[in-house]
Amino acid sequence: MNPDAAISYTLGELAERVEARLVGDANQRVGALSTLTDAGPGDLSFLANRAYLKHLAGTHAGAVLLHPEHAASCPCAYLELDNPYLGYAKLSRLFDPLANRTSRGVHPAASVAADAIIGQAVEIGANSVIESGVEIADGCVIGPGCFIGADSVIGRDSRLHANVTLYHGVTIGERAILHSGCVIGGDGFGFAHDGRQWEKIAQLGGVTLGDDVEVGSCSSIDRGALGDTRIGNSVKIDSQVQIAHNVQIGDGCALAGCVGIAGSTQVGRNCLLGGGVGLSGHLTLTDGVQITGMSLVTNSILEPGVYSSGTGSMPNGLWRRNAVRFKQLDDIAKRLGRLERDIRES
Repeated sequence: MNPDAAISYTLGELAERVEARLVGDANQRVGALSTLTDAGPGDLSFLANRAYLKHLAGTHAGAVLLHPEHAASCPCAYLELDNPYLGYAKLSRLFDPLANRTSRGVHPAASVAADAIIGQAVEIGANSVIESGVEIADGCVIGPGCFIGADSVIGRDSRLHANVTLYHGVTIGERAILHSGCVIGGDGFGFAHDGRQWEKIAQLGGVTLGDDVEVGSCSSIDRGALGDTRIGNSVKIDSQVQIAHNVQIGDGCALAGCVGIAGSTQVGRNCLLGGGVGLSGHLTLTDGVQITGMSLVTNSILEPGVYSSGTGSMPNGLWRRNAVRFKQLDDIAKRLGRLERDIRES
């Protein structure tokens, strides 16, 4: 526990927040979250993965979030609930120092256009630039070094960490979190070739992000060529993700690191894309599709379910032999077809 921490809660308050059954003193206070192995008497810990059950009996935590089946092994007070990881997620925000910090106002080194509309309790960090026509709603935090392009709109209680770039005409919903280095509204990759060189296509659309969207560091969401690139509500985007122009992503999707989505692809609601997944352009993924890591999708997926492509890792020698076999598959299939036909005719 941090001795300087000003944040603390009673176990009764925390149990009420997550609708947990408390076994222990409701007035006992905790001031931090910690792992089972690192926690002290003033800390709250959690057990959400059976792999860490071995650490429960020896923990020094003041209290533990856990599933009822593990209660008998807990040496301290505990908050019992069916989904301890979800409970941990909800309580983690109570202990976040950024979430509990009061606004520091507009830094004197920030540049804010005279006609920009700035709401109440907005913080704008040093060296940030807010261009003409921008609207920033109440409770937003714009970190140092951010650039907010002309006519962009940011919904209430959103947070832009340091050095986020919003090009012109970008709309961000409420309670968004944009991490350092992400770029929203850059030009889509649009060019026409005349036989000798490339002619750039002006990207005339924008980008719209829904409410409760989070975008990881160094991710890019390109503006539309004509209409907007649209990201739905509660979409979670990891770091180093590329979303091309005119992509549409439905509510509740989650994209892990290094996902790449080519232009004009439509992803339905509640889809999960694992790390390194690539989606070709002009595809449609229906609701409830899960793509496992490092898969390449080149055709639309119109039925919900789990999809994979590629091969798992294996010793290099075996992989090289299999690579040779891959090249022979077409010939083998043709020979097998001829053999089956000869058997039928014989």
